Amino acid sequence: MNIKWLILGIALVMYLLVIIFQEKKVWFTSAAALASIILGLTAGSIFTASENTGNLLFHIFFELINWNILMIYVGSMIIAALFIYSKVPARIADALVAVSPNTGIAVVLILAMTGIISIFVENVATVLVMAPIALALSKKLKLNPVPFMIGLALMSNLEGTATLVGDPPSMIFASYAHYTFNDFFIHQGKISICFFIQAGLLVGCTFFYCFFKNAKEKATVERETVISYLPLYLLLIMIAGLAVISFLSTELGYSSGCFVLGLGLIGLLWYHFNQKKNAGEIWTLVKELDWETIAFLIGIFVIVGAISEAGLLDDFALWLANLTNGSKLAGFILILAFSVLISGFVDNVPYIIVMLPVAGTLATTLGIQKELFMFALLIGSCLGGNLTPFGASANVVAMGILKKEGHPITFPGFLKISAPFTILTTAAAAILLWFVWS
Repeated sequence: MNIKWLILGIALVMYLLVIIFQEKKVWFTSAAALASIILGLTAGSIFTASENTGNLLFHIFFELINWNILMIYVGSMIIAALFIYSKVPARIADALVAVSPNTGIAVVLILAMTGIISIFVENVATVLVMAPIALALSKKLKLNPVPFMIGLALMSNLEGTATLVGDPPSMIFASYAHYTFNDFFIHQGKISICFFIQAGLLVGCTFFYCFFKNAKEKATVERETVISYLPLYLLLIMIAGLAVISFLSTELGYSSGCFVLGLGLIGLLWYHFNQKKNAGEIWTLVKELDWETIAFLIGIFVIVGAISEAGLLDDFALWLANLTNGSKLAGFILILAFSVLISGFVDNVPYIIVMLPVAGTLATTLGIQKELFMFALLIGSCLGGNLTPFGASANVVAMGILKKEGHPITFPGFLKISAPFTILTTAAAAILLWFVWS
Protein backbone atom coordinates (compact mmCIF):
# COMPACT_ATOMS: atom_id res chain seq x y z
CA MET A 1 0.00 0.00 0.00
CA ASN A 2 1.17 3.53 -0.79
CA ILE A 3 2.64 5.04 2.40
CA LYS A 4 0.74 8.27 1.70
CA TRP A 5 -2.56 6.47 2.17
CA LEU A 6 -1.34 4.83 5.38
CA ILE A 7 -0.61 8.28 6.82
CA LEU A 8 -4.01 9.52 5.64
CA GLY A 9 -5.70 6.54 7.30
CA ILE A 10 -3.90 7.17 10.60
CA ALA A 11 -4.88 10.85 10.49
CA LEU A 12 -8.54 10.18 9.67
CA VAL A 13 -8.91 7.61 12.45
CA MET A 14 -7.22 10.01 14.87
CA TYR A 15 -9.53 12.91 13.97
CA LEU A 16 -12.62 10.71 14.19
CA LEU A 17 -11.65 9.50 17.66
CA VAL A 18 -10.78 13.03 18.81
CA ILE A 19 -14.21 14.24 17.73
CA ILE A 20 -16.07 11.33 19.42
CA PHE A 21 -13.96 11.08 22.59
CA GLN A 22 -12.84 14.64 23.37
CA GLU A 23 -11.69 13.77 26.88
CA LYS A 24 -9.17 11.24 25.48
CA LYS A 25 -7.83 13.39 22.64
CA VAL A 26 -4.24 13.45 23.96
CA TRP A 27 -4.07 9.65 23.85
CA PHE A 28 -5.22 9.55 20.22
CA THR A 29 -2.91 12.31 18.95
CA SER A 30 0.04 10.77 20.80
CA ALA A 31 -0.69 7.31 19.35
CA ALA A 32 -1.04 8.75 15.83
CA ALA A 33 2.24 10.65 16.22
CA LEU A 34 4.01 7.52 17.45
CA ALA A 35 2.60 5.48 14.56
CA SER A 36 3.85 8.10 12.09
CA ILE A 37 7.32 8.08 13.64
CA ILE A 38 7.47 4.27 13.48
CA LEU A 39 6.42 4.37 9.82
CA GLY A 40 9.09 6.98 9.16
CA LEU A 41 11.73 4.81 10.84
CA THR A 42 10.70 1.57 9.11
CA ALA A 43 9.29 2.59 5.73
CA GLY A 44 11.04 5.91 5.15
CA SER A 45 9.96 8.40 2.46
CA ILE A 46 7.51 10.19 4.79
CA PHE A 47 9.58 12.89 6.43
CA THR A 48 12.02 15.08 4.54
CA ALA A 49 14.89 14.12 6.86
CA SER A 50 14.86 10.33 6.79
CA GLU A 51 18.43 9.45 5.77
CA ASN A 52 19.11 7.88 9.14
CA THR A 53 17.44 7.44 12.52
CA GLY A 54 19.35 10.28 14.20
CA ASN A 55 18.46 12.84 11.52
CA LEU A 56 14.83 11.74 11.48
CA LEU A 57 14.39 12.00 15.25
CA PHE A 58 16.13 15.39 15.32
CA HIS A 59 13.86 16.62 12.52
CA ILE A 60 10.74 15.44 14.34
CA PHE A 61 11.57 16.64 17.86
CA PHE A 62 13.35 19.91 17.04
CA GLU A 63 11.87 21.03 13.72
CA LEU A 64 8.32 19.70 13.48
CA ILE A 65 7.55 20.27 17.18
CA ASN A 66 7.70 24.03 17.77
CA TRP A 67 9.12 24.29 21.28
CA ASN A 68 9.29 28.07 21.08
CA ILE A 69 5.51 28.29 20.72
CA LEU A 70 5.04 25.79 23.54
CA MET A 71 7.30 27.81 25.87
CA ILE A 72 5.36 30.98 25.06
CA TYR A 73 2.13 29.16 25.88
CA VAL A 74 3.37 27.80 29.23
CA GLY A 75 4.89 31.13 30.29
CA SER A 76 1.81 33.15 29.33
CA MET A 77 -0.46 30.66 31.16
CA ILE A 78 1.54 31.14 34.38
CA ILE A 79 1.37 34.94 34.08
CA ALA A 80 -2.37 34.76 33.31
CA ALA A 81 -3.02 32.56 36.37
CA LEU A 82 -1.18 35.06 38.58
CA PHE A 83 -3.02 37.96 36.94
CA ILE A 84 -6.34 36.37 37.89
CA TYR A 85 -5.07 35.69 41.43
CA SER A 86 -4.12 39.37 41.81
CA LYS A 87 -7.81 40.48 41.54
CA VAL A 88 -6.81 43.22 39.07
CA PRO A 89 -9.40 42.12 36.44
CA ALA A 90 -12.22 42.37 39.00
CA ARG A 91 -11.00 45.82 40.10
CA ILE A 92 -11.00 47.03 36.48
CA ALA A 93 -14.58 45.76 36.04
CA ASP A 94 -15.63 47.62 39.19
CA ALA A 95 -14.11 50.82 37.83
CA LEU A 96 -15.95 50.42 34.52
CA VAL A 97 -19.27 50.04 36.33
CA ALA A 98 -18.53 53.13 38.44
CA VAL A 99 -17.86 55.39 35.42
CA SER A 100 -20.74 54.09 33.28
CA PRO A 101 -23.79 56.39 32.97
CA ASN A 102 -26.19 53.42 33.12
CA THR A 103 -26.32 49.65 33.44
CA GLY A 104 -26.60 48.97 29.71
CA ILE A 105 -23.32 50.77 29.02
CA ALA A 106 -21.71 49.08 32.05
CA VAL A 107 -22.60 45.62 30.77
CA VAL A 108 -21.21 46.36 27.29
CA LEU A 109 -17.99 47.74 28.77
CA ILE A 110 -17.58 44.64 30.96
CA LEU A 111 -18.10 42.41 27.90
CA ALA A 112 -15.55 44.44 25.95
CA MET A 113 -13.10 44.23 28.85
CA THR A 114 -13.66 40.46 28.98
CA GLY A 115 -12.60 40.28 25.35
CA ILE A 116 -9.51 42.43 25.91
CA ILE A 117 -8.40 40.35 28.93
CA SER A 118 -8.93 37.20 26.86
CA ILE A 119 -6.28 38.42 24.41
CA PHE A 120 -3.73 37.49 27.07
CA VAL A 121 -5.60 35.11 29.40
CA GLU A 122 -7.02 31.67 28.55
CA ASN A 123 -10.71 31.94 27.59
CA VAL A 124 -12.17 29.63 30.25
CA ALA A 125 -10.17 31.36 32.98
CA THR A 126 -11.45 34.74 31.75
CA VAL A 127 -15.06 33.57 31.94
CA LEU A 128 -14.55 32.16 35.45
CA VAL A 129 -13.04 35.47 36.61
CA MET A 130 -15.79 37.64 35.10
CA ALA A 131 -18.79 35.37 35.87
CA PRO A 132 -19.23 36.43 39.53
CA ILE A 133 -19.21 40.09 38.46
CA ALA A 134 -21.84 39.44 35.78
CA LEU A 135 -24.07 37.40 38.10
CA ALA A 136 -23.87 39.89 40.96
CA LEU A 137 -24.73 42.80 38.67
CA SER A 138 -27.60 40.87 37.07
CA LYS A 139 -29.09 39.91 40.44
CA LYS A 140 -28.82 43.39 41.89
CA LEU A 141 -30.47 45.11 38.91
CA LYS A 142 -32.88 42.27 38.08
CA LEU A 143 -31.33 41.68 34.66
CA ASN A 144 -31.58 38.43 32.72
CA PRO A 145 -28.13 36.83 33.33
CA VAL A 146 -28.37 34.51 30.30
CA PRO A 147 -27.30 36.94 27.55
CA PHE A 148 -24.71 38.44 29.92
CA MET A 149 -23.09 35.07 30.66
CA ILE A 150 -23.24 33.92 27.04
CA GLY A 151 -21.74 37.27 26.08
CA LEU A 152 -18.76 36.63 28.38
CA ALA A 153 -18.04 33.34 26.60
CA LEU A 154 -18.54 34.69 23.08
CA MET A 155 -16.43 37.79 23.65
CA SER A 156 -13.59 35.81 25.21
CA ASN A 157 -13.53 33.42 22.24
CA LEU A 158 -13.63 36.34 19.81
CA GLU A 159 -10.65 38.26 21.17
CA GLY A 160 -8.48 35.22 21.85
CA THR A 161 -7.57 35.30 18.15
CA ALA A 162 -6.17 38.83 18.13
CA THR A 163 -2.53 38.28 19.15
CA LEU A 164 0.15 35.61 19.12
CA VAL A 165 -0.36 34.84 22.83
CA GLY A 166 -4.17 34.83 22.78
CA ASP A 167 -5.07 31.25 21.91
CA PRO A 168 -3.39 28.06 20.61
CA PRO A 169 -4.73 28.62 17.02
CA SER A 170 -2.95 32.01 16.91
CA MET A 171 0.28 30.40 18.11
CA ILE A 172 -0.07 27.65 15.52
CA PHE A 173 -0.65 30.27 12.83
CA ALA A 174 2.47 32.16 13.96
CA SER A 175 4.49 28.94 13.86
CA TYR A 176 3.37 28.05 10.34
CA ALA A 177 3.49 31.55 8.80
CA HIS A 178 6.66 32.61 10.72
CA TYR A 179 4.81 35.57 12.20
CA THR A 180 6.28 37.64 15.01
CA PHE A 181 4.24 39.25 17.76
CA ASN A 182 4.15 42.52 15.81
CA ASP A 183 2.99 40.83 12.59
CA PHE A 184 -0.40 40.31 14.21
CA PHE A 185 -0.80 44.10 14.12
CA ILE A 186 1.01 45.21 10.95
CA HIS A 187 2.34 42.91 8.22
CA GLN A 188 3.89 44.01 4.94
CA GLY A 189 2.71 47.56 5.62
CA LYS A 190 -0.95 46.51 5.98
CA ILE A 191 -3.16 46.05 9.04
CA SER A 192 -3.20 42.46 10.21
CA ILE A 193 -5.37 40.00 12.11
CA CYS A 194 -5.72 42.01 15.35
CA PHE A 195 -7.55 44.86 13.60
CA PHE A 196 -9.92 42.50 11.79
CA ILE A 197 -10.89 41.00 15.14
CA GLN A 198 -11.50 44.49 16.58
CA ALA A 199 -14.01 45.10 13.78
CA GLY A 200 -15.82 42.03 15.09
CA LEU A 201 -15.54 43.35 18.66
CA LEU A 202 -17.26 46.63 17.73
CA VAL A 203 -20.09 44.77 16.03
CA GLY A 204 -20.33 42.35 18.98
CA CYS A 205 -20.59 45.21 21.50
CA THR A 206 -23.35 46.82 19.42
CA PHE A 207 -25.14 43.47 19.23
CA PHE A 208 -25.16 42.99 23.00
CA TYR A 209 -26.10 46.59 23.70
CA CYS A 210 -29.43 45.75 22.06
CA PHE A 211 -30.08 43.28 24.93
CA PHE A 212 -29.39 45.81 27.68
CA LYS A 213 -30.21 49.22 26.18
CA ASN A 214 -33.36 49.53 28.31
CA ALA A 215 -31.41 49.12 31.57
CA LYS A 216 -31.15 52.81 32.42
CA GLU A 217 -30.49 52.52 36.17
CA LYS A 218 -27.08 53.61 37.41
CA ALA A 219 -25.16 50.58 38.69
CA THR A 220 -23.04 50.57 41.84
CA VAL A 221 -20.76 47.81 43.15
CA GLU A 222 -18.38 47.25 46.03
CA ARG A 223 -14.82 47.63 44.83
CA GLU A 224 -12.60 44.54 44.89
CA THR A 225 -9.34 44.79 46.86
CA VAL A 226 -6.27 44.19 44.68
CA ILE A 227 -3.76 41.73 46.11
CA SER A 228 -0.84 42.99 44.01
CA TYR A 229 -0.17 44.76 40.73
CA LEU A 230 3.00 42.78 39.98
CA PRO A 231 1.25 40.19 37.75
CA LEU A 232 -0.17 43.10 35.72
CA TYR A 233 3.36 44.47 35.33
CA LEU A 234 4.61 41.04 34.22
CA LEU A 235 1.81 40.92 31.65
CA LEU A 236 2.72 44.36 30.30
CA ILE A 237 6.43 43.46 30.24
CA MET A 238 5.57 40.28 28.32
CA ILE A 239 3.66 42.28 25.68
CA ALA A 240 6.39 44.94 25.38
CA GLY A 241 9.16 42.33 25.33
CA LEU A 242 7.53 40.28 22.59
CA ALA A 243 7.10 43.46 20.54
CA VAL A 244 10.79 44.39 20.96
CA ILE A 245 11.96 40.85 20.11
CA SER A 246 9.79 40.99 16.98
CA PHE A 247 11.57 44.17 15.89
CA LEU A 248 14.99 42.67 16.55
CA SER A 249 14.35 39.42 14.68
CA THR A 250 12.25 38.48 11.64
CA GLU A 251 11.77 34.99 13.10
CA LEU A 252 10.37 34.11 16.50
CA GLY A 253 13.42 32.05 17.44
CA TYR A 254 13.75 30.54 20.87
CA SER A 255 14.31 34.00 22.36
CA SER A 256 10.57 34.71 22.57
CA GLY A 257 9.79 31.42 24.27
CA CYS A 258 12.67 31.73 26.75
CA PHE A 259 11.67 35.33 27.53
CA VAL A 260 8.01 34.54 28.28
CA LEU A 261 8.82 31.35 30.17
CA GLY A 262 11.42 33.29 32.19
CA LEU A 263 8.80 35.89 33.15
CA GLY A 264 6.50 33.08 34.21
CA LEU A 265 9.22 31.63 36.46
CA ILE A 266 9.83 35.09 37.97
CA GLY A 267 6.11 35.21 38.69
CA LEU A 268 6.26 31.85 40.47
CA LEU A 269 9.20 33.06 42.59
CA TRP A 270 7.17 36.15 43.56
CA TYR A 271 4.22 33.89 44.35
CA HIS A 272 6.42 31.79 46.65
CA PHE A 273 8.50 34.43 48.46
CA ASN A 274 6.30 37.54 48.41
CA GLN A 275 2.91 35.85 48.77
CA LYS A 276 4.23 33.23 51.20
CA LYS A 277 2.90 30.29 49.18
CA ASN A 278 4.32 26.87 50.01
CA ALA A 279 5.50 24.24 47.54
CA GLY A 280 2.11 22.51 47.54
CA GLU A 281 0.27 25.70 46.59
CA ILE A 282 2.77 26.45 43.83
CA TRP A 283 2.42 22.90 42.54
CA THR A 284 -1.36 23.29 42.52
CA LEU A 285 -1.11 26.44 40.38
CA VAL A 286 1.30 24.80 37.94
CA LYS A 287 -0.67 21.54 37.84
CA GLU A 288 -3.87 23.39 36.93
CA LEU A 289 -2.32 24.96 33.83
CA ASP A 290 -3.57 23.65 30.49
CA TRP A 291 -1.01 20.84 30.12
CA GLU A 292 -3.49 18.79 28.12
CA THR A 293 -3.31 21.31 25.26
CA ILE A 294 0.50 21.24 25.38
CA ALA A 295 0.56 17.44 25.04
CA PHE A 296 -2.16 17.63 22.40
CA LEU A 297 -0.16 20.15 20.35
CA ILE A 298 3.01 18.03 20.46
CA GLY A 299 1.17 15.07 18.93
CA ILE A 300 -0.58 17.28 16.39
CA PHE A 301 2.69 18.92 15.28
CA VAL A 302 4.10 15.48 14.46
CA ILE A 303 1.07 14.00 12.67
CA VAL A 304 0.49 17.13 10.59
CA GLY A 305 4.17 17.22 9.72
CA ALA A 306 3.79 13.66 8.40
CA ILE A 307 0.64 14.58 6.45
CA SER A 308 2.32 17.62 4.92
CA GLU A 309 5.62 15.97 4.03
CA ALA A 310 3.83 12.98 2.51
CA GLY A 311 2.21 15.40 0.01
CA LEU A 312 -1.40 14.96 1.13
CA LEU A 313 -2.01 18.65 1.85
CA ASP A 314 -0.84 19.65 -1.62
CA ASP A 315 -3.27 17.15 -3.10
CA PHE A 316 -6.14 18.58 -1.03
CA ALA A 317 -5.25 22.15 -2.01
CA LEU A 318 -5.30 21.24 -5.70
CA TRP A 319 -8.72 19.65 -5.25
CA LEU A 320 -10.03 22.83 -3.60
CA ALA A 321 -8.55 24.95 -6.39
CA ASN A 322 -10.50 22.90 -8.93
CA LEU A 323 -13.63 23.21 -6.78
CA THR A 324 -13.41 27.02 -6.75
CA ASN A 325 -12.78 27.08 -10.50
CA GLY A 326 -9.94 29.56 -10.01
CA SER A 327 -12.14 32.21 -8.33
CA LYS A 328 -10.47 34.18 -5.53
CA LEU A 329 -13.79 35.24 -4.00
CA ALA A 330 -15.18 31.68 -4.17
CA GLY A 331 -12.06 30.35 -2.42
CA PHE A 332 -12.31 33.04 0.25
CA ILE A 333 -15.98 32.35 1.01
CA LEU A 334 -15.46 28.57 0.89
CA ILE A 335 -12.63 28.64 3.45
CA LEU A 336 -14.44 31.12 5.71
CA ALA A 337 -17.84 29.38 5.69
CA PHE A 338 -16.38 25.86 5.93
CA SER A 339 -14.21 26.92 8.89
CA VAL A 340 -17.14 28.47 10.78
CA LEU A 341 -19.31 25.39 10.34
CA ILE A 342 -16.58 22.87 11.20
CA SER A 343 -15.35 24.81 14.25
CA GLY A 344 -18.87 25.07 15.60
CA PHE A 345 -18.74 21.33 16.24
CA VAL A 346 -15.06 20.26 16.17
CA ASP A 347 -11.97 21.38 18.10
CA ASN A 348 -10.39 24.12 16.00
CA VAL A 349 -6.79 23.28 16.96
CA PRO A 350 -6.35 20.11 14.86
CA TYR A 351 -8.50 21.64 12.12
CA ILE A 352 -6.41 24.77 11.74
CA ILE A 353 -3.11 22.86 11.86
CA VAL A 354 -4.24 20.70 8.95
CA MET A 355 -5.84 23.53 6.96
CA LEU A 356 -3.19 26.26 7.21
CA PRO A 357 -0.86 24.63 4.67
CA VAL A 358 -3.89 23.86 2.50
CA ALA A 359 -5.04 27.51 2.57
CA GLY A 360 -1.52 28.71 1.80
CA THR A 361 -1.05 26.30 -1.07
CA LEU A 362 -4.51 27.10 -2.47
CA ALA A 363 -3.68 30.82 -2.46
CA THR A 364 -0.38 30.15 -4.23
CA THR A 365 -2.16 27.96 -6.79
CA LEU A 366 -4.60 30.80 -7.52
CA GLY A 367 -1.74 33.31 -7.72
CA ILE A 368 -2.79 35.49 -4.75
CA GLN A 369 -1.29 36.48 -1.39
CA LYS A 370 -1.43 33.67 1.14
CA GLU A 371 -2.57 36.02 3.92
CA LEU A 372 -6.03 36.45 2.41
CA PHE A 373 -6.92 32.77 2.75
CA MET A 374 -4.89 32.09 5.91
CA PHE A 375 -6.49 35.02 7.74
CA ALA A 376 -9.92 33.85 6.55
CA LEU A 377 -9.13 30.40 7.94
CA LEU A 378 -8.01 31.83 11.31
CA ILE A 379 -11.06 34.10 11.61
CA GLY A 380 -13.53 31.41 10.56
CA SER A 381 -12.10 28.64 12.72
CA CYS A 382 -11.77 30.77 15.87
CA LEU A 383 -15.01 32.76 15.62
CA GLY A 384 -16.87 29.66 14.45
CA GLY A 385 -16.37 28.18 17.92
CA ASN A 386 -18.99 30.68 19.10
CA LEU A 387 -21.68 29.07 16.97
CA THR A 388 -22.77 26.25 19.30
CA PRO A 389 -22.74 25.68 23.08
CA PHE A 390 -20.03 23.02 22.69
CA GLY A 391 -18.01 24.79 19.97
CA ALA A 392 -15.61 26.18 22.59
CA SER A 393 -14.75 25.28 26.19
CA ALA A 394 -15.74 28.77 27.38
CA ASN A 395 -19.27 28.17 26.06
CA VAL A 396 -19.56 24.91 27.99
CA VAL A 397 -18.37 26.61 31.18
CA ALA A 398 -20.84 29.50 30.76
CA MET A 399 -23.74 27.07 30.27
CA GLY A 400 -22.66 25.12 33.35
CA ILE A 401 -22.61 28.27 35.48
CA LEU A 402 -26.06 29.31 34.24
CA LYS A 403 -27.47 25.87 35.06
CA LYS A 404 -25.96 25.99 38.55
CA GLU A 405 -27.51 29.43 39.10
CA GLY A 406 -30.96 28.16 38.13
CA HIS A 407 -30.99 29.46 34.55
CA PRO A 408 -30.49 26.37 32.35
CA ILE A 409 -30.38 27.13 28.65
CA THR A 410 -31.23 24.81 25.77
CA PHE A 411 -29.31 24.35 22.53
CA PRO A 412 -31.86 26.46 20.58
CA GLY A 413 -31.78 29.09 23.33
CA PHE A 414 -28.01 29.38 23.08
CA LEU A 415 -28.17 29.39 19.28
CA LYS A 416 -30.65 32.27 19.34
CA ILE A 417 -27.87 34.50 20.70
CA SER A 418 -24.75 32.81 19.37
CA ALA A 419 -25.76 32.34 15.72
CA PRO A 420 -26.46 36.02 14.88
CA PHE A 421 -23.44 37.07 16.97
CA THR A 422 -21.17 34.66 15.08
CA ILE A 423 -22.52 35.65 11.66
CA LEU A 424 -22.28 39.40 12.34
CA THR A 425 -18.81 39.38 13.94
CA THR A 426 -17.36 37.01 11.35
CA ALA A 427 -18.84 39.06 8.51
CA ALA A 428 -17.42 42.31 9.95
CA ALA A 429 -13.93 40.83 10.30
CA ALA A 430 -14.09 39.14 6.89
CA ILE A 431 -15.28 42.25 5.02
CA LEU A 432 -12.43 44.35 6.42
CA LEU A 433 -9.98 41.53 5.64
CA TRP A 434 -11.21 41.34 2.03
CA PHE A 435 -10.88 45.06 1.40
CA VAL A 436 -7.37 45.20 2.88
CA TRP A 437 -5.79 42.02 1.50
CA SER A 438 -7.73 41.08 -1.65
